[in-house]
This record gives sequence, structure tokens and C-alpha cells, in this order.
Amino acid sequence: MRILVTGGNGYVGRRLCRFLRDEHEICVVDTLRYGSNRFTTEEQTSIRFESTDIRDRNALQQLFEDFSPEAIVHLAAIHYIPECENDPELAVATNVVGTANLASLCPAGCRFVFASSGAVYRPSVEPHRELESPLGPADVYGWTKLHGENYVSYFAKRNSFPACIVRLFNVIGPGETNPHILPEIVAQLKAGRSKLMLGNLSAKRDYIHVADVARGFARIACAGESEPGETCILNLGSGRSYDGEELLVELRSVSACRFEVEKDPSRYRLSDRPFLAANIERIDQLLSWRPQYTLRESLADLWNAPDLEPSWIDRYR
Repeated sequence: MRILVTGGNGYVGRRLCRFLRDEHEICVVDTLRYGSNRFTTEEQTSIRFESTDIRDRNALQQLFEDFSPEAIVHLAAIHYIPECENDPELAVATNVVGTANLASLCPAGCRFVFASSGAVYRPSVEPHRELESPLGPADVYGWTKLHGENYVSYFAKRNSFPACIVRLFNVIGPGETNPHILPEIVAQLKAGRSKLMLGNLSAKRDYIHVADVARGFARIACAGESEPGETCILNLGSGRSYDGEELLVELRSVSACRFEVEKDPSRYRLSDRPFLAANIERIDQLLSWRPQYTLRESLADLWNAPDLEPSWIDRYR
């Protein structure tokens, strides 16, 4: 199968391409906004790489005509929330216009898998269900993803292609490309810090290993449930939530590091919701997918082989 992966050089994208490349023809679309090409020399021999910007509809159209994708996994996005809040124009142009460009060009019969987010749900104290929980984003990022969902559903029906919207929760493990809380903690510890500067630790989040996420996207791309013109919606998370204090307990154990925590008011977000978790019964029922990694295993993998941008660690030395 010919599979086009936008954001294929990113956190989830690189893992996904490694899952797919032995059995499928892969074309990565990535502008390398968050660093250089991270595939090995050997991997690059079996992966086509295009630096096409998804905001450029004409360039995308030429690529589609040349590659003729049978499936598209759309991961490219501005998804670091502070970046979205500070530059909403860029977030909307990339996450909304870029998604509309891709979906409008998707040919009939080509499977379209869109990486959305649990951030589209209205804040709640209960795990979110795809077809029942009310929608109501609390930040710019969530709104861009919800608008993207609407364009995917519209063009799937108009162009007669099967679509799947994947509402992704908090991804952890090696290879992160944005300074979320866990890579930030690891970067500070790897730099030798014994006092961590952190923001809100009371918020509970659903954390899922990046390998589980990649495996989920691979399953959806190759064996999705939607028919042409229909859009399926699936949560992709662990089904459990943890607050920052619980993360620190586990991280102290797997790292064998002793450290203190100091609250940094500058790291607090006005839009930070107190609870976010996925109900994952639907993806289990439809695709027999469940996460394989525990929180402890995910944190151990992140600690033992963080694969972070070196500058993150250097700025704390």
C-alpha cells in the first residue's frame, strides 16, 4: 500500500513510519520545522521524503498526482499549546487550512486518518466517549483540531473517501519534539539539576507510550472501519489518568534520582483543564487494539533513551 504520512519526521510520525516501511511504500511529508531528518541512513533508502508544506495546496496537488496515495495519515500540526496560544495565526494556518488542503485533495477511496486530540472535548471529570461526550475546546489548539475534524468529515462525504478521526491523548516515551512536561523533567535531570522548575502538577492526564500510538495509527491506516464517504471517530489513549505528583513518584523510582520540585508560576496555563482521559472501549471493539505499555514502562523508556533535542538538556546545564 502507498501511504503518505504528514509530519512523518516528528514524534509519532517517525515511529509510525518504522512500523510501516517494511510492508508498505511510504512517503513522508515534513518541513523539518522541529529539527533535521531523524531517520537513519538505512531507513532513508526505503522512505521517500518530501519537504512540501501542507499550507501550499498547489504543491500538495502535484505530490498527490505523483505519489497516488492509497492511505494518508495526517499527523503534521502545531500542537505545543503555548506555541498555539502565542501564534494563533500559524496554528490555524497549519492545523486548519493545512488539514482542509489535504482532505480536499484526497482521492475517492483513499483512506484518510486524521490525528485530532482529546482537547476537542468539553472539560469533564469523566473519561471521554467518542459519540457521547460533549465537545467544547478550552484553547486555540483544541479549536483548530475540532475545525480540522469538521473539514475531514465534510470532504470525506463530498469526495467519497473513508476517514477516521483519531482523538489522541498525551503521548510519552523517547523522541519527543516539543517541550511537554515529561521531556522537560527528563532534560532538567539529565543536565544534573536536583531542583526541578515545574508548573501545575495537579492536572490529571491520560498518558500513552509513543509505540502504542504508532501501532494504533498503523492498525487504523491499514484496517480502518469506515466506508467511503463515512467518518469513524476513535479515542487513542491508555484509559487511565495520572497527576503530576504521581508521575514524579514513578520517575524517581525508574531514574533512581533524588530531586526537589519548585513551582514556577510562569509555567502555568490559564487554559489548563484539571482532568483529561479517554474511554477506549470503542477502538478495542472495532480494531482489537489496547495499549501494551504501562506508565512505569513508558517512563523507563523515556529515561533510559530519551532521544531529545540536545539543546533542551544544554540549556539547563
